Order: sequence, then structure tokens, then C-alpha cells
Amino acid sequence: MATFAMPKDDSMKPQIVATPSKPDWTKPAAMAIPSEGYFKLEQGRYGPVFPKTPANYGFTIIAKVKAGREEVVRAYGKTIENAIRDLPEALAVLKLHYLRWVLFDIGNDKYFMYQGIFDTDFDKYTEDAVALFTRYGINTVFENLEGFPEDWKTNAPAFVKFVREHQCPSFLEYGEYPYVSADEIKKALQLKARFSEMLDLMQ
Repeated sequence: MATFAMPKDDSMKPQIVATPSKPDWTKPAAMAIPSEGYFKLEQGRYGPVFPKTPANYGFTIIAKVKAGREEVVRAYGKTIENAIRDLPEALAVLKLHYLRWVLFDIGNDKYFMYQGIFDTDFDKYTEDAVALFTRYGINTVFENLEGFPEDWKTNAPAFVKFVREHQCPSFLEYGEYPYVSADEIKKALQLKARFSEMLDLMQ
């Protein structure tokens, strides 16, 4: 049986892709990312700075759920739903696009996956989350995860350390409308709505 040897060159390795100063949202973009999660090591406040991608900033956190806490984690999803219903701007400071929470099994253990896409950098998002929960006097779903620091409300660096230790860097990110912020999307939709209202009045 014939085999084919891949050429030994760097053409297949992720190349540094600079964030354009004036991104063109009309052209979809993709970015392949090295296994480290960054192209060039730059130290931030708590560790390496992760790049802005066509999907903006984000992370995927995977951690083991404490024994017997699965239903508590699921119930917390309802807590967030109710909080946003009663106070739509409750998470505004986080500059989120999307959140996705998943529970899954590895062997006999339950694991939690937290995926977020947002417009601030990795460490600022985490610091803002600590400040947000402290301001409202509420707890975080992370308290149900093994290894999460009990003093997180007064120890933001420990919170960030936990998040970084459980972060699973992506190796590809794609944006249909790359580098566009949540605020820009909302402004565009507001303009579209106003324009539609104007057209309705002209008929």
C-alpha cells in the first residue's frame, strides 16, 4: 500500500495574523492558533496575553464538578435566565456576545464546560465578573467546581488563576463578520429598526 509523506516545512504551521487596524466585517475571516493559545509570548497581569481573533476574545473552561453538585449547576442556569429577564443589563459590563454551558461525563465523573465570547481581554473579563458578582451579592456557578478558591470574592487573582489553569485554548476561530463588537452589532440593528420605521411612515 502506497504512503504519502507530508513535506517538512512550516507552511502548515499557524502564522501570526495581526488584527487589522480597520477590520472589514464584510469578509469572513479565520485564524489558526498555536497549541499554546498565542502566537508570541506577551505577559499580561496574570499570564500570557491571548490574541483577539475574528470571533473576538473568549475562552473555554473545563473543570470537574464537585460530587453531588450537578443539579445545583443546572439550577444556576435558571438563576441566570431569571436575572437577565428581570435586569437585562445585568451582565452588560462583561461585553458578552454569547455564553454556552455544557455538562458532560468523563468516566464516572461529571464535568462542566463554560464557553464565552466577549469584547474585553481574558483577564479583564474575569476581574469584571468578580466585581459584578460581589456588587450584586451573588455567587458564581464556579463554586461547584473542584479546586475553585473559596475566597474568590476578595481574591480576584485566585479566580483568574483558576480560570487560566482550566482554560482549553482553541486552535481555530472563525468570524462571519470578523472583529465586530457586540455594541456595534446592537447599534447596527437599532439603525435598521429606525430605518424600517421611517420607511413604514413614508408609505
